[in-house]
Amino acid sequence: MGAVQKEMVRILAIQMESIIGELELNIETVRNLLIANLEKYEGADFVFLPEVWTTGWHVPAFLKTAETLENSKAVKMLSEIASEYKVNILGGSFIRKEGSKCYNSCPVINRQGDVVAVYDKNHLFSYYGDNEGDIITRGSNPVMAELDGIKIGLTICFDIRFPEIYRAYRKAGADILVNMAAWGKTKKIPWDTMTTSRAVENQTYMVALTQTGLLPDGKENLGHSMIIDYEGKIMDEIEEIEGGIYAEINLPLMYEFRNKCTILKDIKNSYEVIIK
Repeated sequence: MGAVQKEMVRILAIQMESIIGELELNIETVRNLLIANLEKYEGADFVFLPEVWTTGWHVPAFLKTAETLENSKAVKMLSEIASEYKVNILGGSFIRKEGSKCYNSCPVINRQGDVVAVYDKNHLFSYYGDNEGDIITRGSNPVMAELDGIKIGLTICFDIRFPEIYRAYRKAGADILVNMAAWGKTKKIPWDTMTTSRAVENQTYMVALTQTGLLPDGKENLGHSMIIDYEGKIMDEIEEIEGGIYAEINLPLMYEFRNKCTILKDIKNSYEVIIK
């Protein structure tokens, strides 16, 4: 099992509705949801947030709420909560300024309130009028956060359509995979199917977290967040409301399952296609 020592790991994920472009209002909403759910699920080890919770999924509003990592009000609030409740926070994402560029970034904060990693979204959604790539620079690498000896593979929204990144995390020893999203309501079947598939094909716990609520132009977020086990079973889920989902995951049981079905050994070095 490597560095993983803890048998039962308690994970909490927060689903919420962002108000488009209203940074301080969204910070207050998330602060209240975090406090309420961390007190309800006392002793949580990890808490997860959705994509662009600081501003909502509306690309034209991204620049309005962009912050540097060092001076981010959102990250400051998350650090305070992490330190007060002694919980690791996988902070969804915010629009991060760095020089002349902006990134869709997930801050990773440990129990002491320190930012220990940042993941920049690797695959940008620039379809159907949502031209994320016009404003956001894509990240250069996957990032796996190791907290309390537990390895978590980080992805954001559109990354879910690229199974290669999840396989890379699994090969690198991931215990938990997460996709933090703001996923559209019209794409429920792809969301449910792909998030479950990433768990099953990698024999890994999966946190599939999205926003709920209305968007501009009559669009809506899906609001179907789930915690999925390594066999594809839903451990907890929430529909179109704000709130938390919670599960106690058993890492030794997952490793026992992996040892019985050693799929990584069956991966070929090459899958070059021969056309005849």
